[in-house]
Amino acid sequence: MSVNDRIDTPTVTGETAEAEAPQPKFRLQDYALILKPRVMSLVVFTAFVGLLLAPGSIDPKTGFIAIICIAIGAGASGAINMWYDQDIDIVMKRTMNRPIPAGRMDPKEALFFGVALSVLSVGVMAWLVNTPAAALLAITILYYVFIYTMWLKRRTPQNIVIGGAAGAFPPMIGWMAVTGDMSIGSIALFAIIFLWTPPHSWALALFRRGDYEAAGVPMMPVVAGNKETKRQILVYTAILIPATLATVATGTSGLLYTVAAIGLGIEFWRRCWGLWKEDGVDRAKPLFFYSIFYLFMIFVALIIDRAFFLPVL
Repeated sequence: MSVNDRIDTPTVTGETAEAEAPQPKFRLQDYALILKPRVMSLVVFTAFVGLLLAPGSIDPKTGFIAIICIAIGAGASGAINMWYDQDIDIVMKRTMNRPIPAGRMDPKEALFFGVALSVLSVGVMAWLVNTPAAALLAITILYYVFIYTMWLKRRTPQNIVIGGAAGAFPPMIGWMAVTGDMSIGSIALFAIIFLWTPPHSWALALFRRGDYEAAGVPMMPVVAGNKETKRQILVYTAILIPATLATVATGTSGLLYTVAAIGLGIEFWRRCWGLWKEDGVDRAKPLFFYSIFYLFMIFVALIIDRAFFLPVL
């Protein structure tokens, strides 16, 4: 067959390819996923504990509105985070199936959704709860988006240390929804989550190191190596365990919580020490999951102690 006899095939122009490319379709599930529901559930729980432990009382309806606003604000932060991190999410196995990198959602939709929810959550909190709680909620959202996501995350291995404050604010917001101020009791709750975040996040980074290397995110194992990361986990855990007892000193918790916090802390330290002593990182994943259980049980113990034991002490 000569060149002149070849079969002509239609040429696909840029416009044709763009027209034929599948467009993201509206999926309610994806709008839920960009809110980071797992993170949101932890935020809601710790905020609820802060609300319950705060001195004074709050109308159940107002308390419910406060928790919903905190949940929406946390979800809004997650949506904006996914919009900004779309370039690194697509190369990380842990995140590549998120709605934006998977092509199921237009990035601009996620950004608009996140901004709209941010404004809604802060506005409703100010209108129906109180202004101080709304102001702290706004600070939390801005801190997570601008300080952590856009500034720290890609620049320093201390990203989750400094940025971890955003995840520690929710119990303070719940507390302020009741009292309208920031007392020492709420700061004690903040300190627990703030100090818990590094060992929790670095345990994840140890067994997901390849993801962070591929994405160019300077997590501690990537920058300083596994051994130094393990040492830092031990240091922060050593500070965290006595810090959990600060709630006892402030009168927020009592004997039952003290026993639970010490027991949970000893087990946390045992697992961290085991990770430190091993050559590899096989114990990092179990430590990561235990850290979630640890924080959950610390706050459960606070609730039980306050509900059933503290009034008697």
